[in-house]
Amino acid sequence: MGTEAFREIFKSITVDNGSEFLDWQFLERSIDLDDQEPRTQIYYCRSYSAWQRGSNEQLNGLIRRFIPKGSDLSQYSTDDIQKLEDWLNSTPRKLFEGKSSNEMVEQAGIKLAS
Repeated sequence: MGTEAFREIFKSITVDNGSEFLDWQFLERSIDLDDQEPRTQIYYCRSYSAWQRGSNEQLNGLIRRFIPKGSDLSQYSTDDIQKLEDWLNSTPRKLFEGKSSNEMVEQAGIKLAS
């Protein structure tokens, strides 16, 4: 995608308080260490405040249609996960005014790695 396209699309990212997000400064920085401008801004939501991550919770709800919460993901094949991913990325979203994630990426002219 490249740093510039990333900056344009992901102006901010809201995360929960999981340990995977402790190094927020690293997550904000560009992979290009010579580039000092942050590639995005990281914001933490408050604990037990799911409404502060609305689009994330919406996506979780869509996933739960196929994979119940607490499921052992090793029970799902790579093909099962790929079908779910393809469905999620082609589903129209209110957030995108009725467009899918795939359409938004195409509209932005972004080339994703296969």
